[in-house]
Amino acid sequence: MPFVILMFLPAVLILLALLTQLGTFVLGWIYPPKGRFVDVPGARLHIVDIGPSAPGELPIVMIAGANSSLETLRRPLGDLLAAKHRVILVDRPGQGWSTRERLEDSTPAIHARMIDQALGKLGIARAIFVGHSWAGAVLPALALENPQRVAGLVMISPVTHPWRGPIGTLTDVATTPVIGPLMAYTVIMPAGLFMLEGGMQFAFYPQSPPRNFTRDTQGPLILRPQTFLNNAWDLKTLKKAMIKQFPDYGKIRAPVVVIAGDADLVVSTQVHAQAFAKAVPRAKLMVLPGIGHMPQVDNPKLVIGEIEAMIARAQAVQHSSAAAD
Repeated sequence: MPFVILMFLPAVLILLALLTQLGTFVLGWIYPPKGRFVDVPGARLHIVDIGPSAPGELPIVMIAGANSSLETLRRPLGDLLAAKHRVILVDRPGQGWSTRERLEDSTPAIHARMIDQALGKLGIARAIFVGHSWAGAVLPALALENPQRVAGLVMISPVTHPWRGPIGTLTDVATTPVIGPLMAYTVIMPAGLFMLEGGMQFAFYPQSPPRNFTRDTQGPLILRPQTFLNNAWDLKTLKKAMIKQFPDYGKIRAPVVVIAGDADLVVSTQVHAQAFAKAVPRAKLMVLPGIGHMPQVDNPKLVIGEIEAMIARAQAVQHSSAAAD
């Protein structure tokens, strides 16, 4: 019996690889890019720029987390904010429709540098930054390395600190040479199509995702081989990056609001959001009772209110500085 399985295994893998390539093409047709592309050293970033742009007003830059695209922030927040503000949504390097040249360019510091370079090309001197989950680690990196670009941070269910325990068996396998790419280009897409909804249910628990949320936010794009591998490396290197980054949080001077749910099963609010708020001078922490990992979907009115309050605060500081000069 094992001999028979081995005999047919190459044919099965070839079939799965062909189905994966076909699926990648179909997903690209169903969920095409909706913005423009900005080239920076090491990456090509997909950016959606919406809403009015008025002289002197601070734009909002929104960055999504792992296993997602910019649509996960555009749907609940970006489109509503764009009624009055300029909103720039960014697919992180290697996620959504953004690409990167190297799998190893996977840390928040590298992503912060690439996004900063793209914003420079767009002529964005200063902005309010909003980040969810994995991208919560990018925002402090921006504030530490490029404080002149950061007028304020709004962090939603952020990853900010190292944590106990492993990153996960699937991530370990996916980042293993030969085995990881073989898996990504054969079994991940066929298997993942049946697992996406379960993963989304877990992310939202104890709430439930809105109807068609996975489809509407281009969720299946994460199953494309290169995107899957990029995401695996992002997760694999995150803990080590946080060990290096978190001791410097006390140096952050930008105003910060941290929003998280006390029922988050994906990112521990105690380990991350609460610890970050304690480390950053004058940071505001909002812990929402009974809310999971997706407060921007479960309570968008509150999150939008905090973003607009941050804009007003930063604008007031900006005008005061201009008057003093």
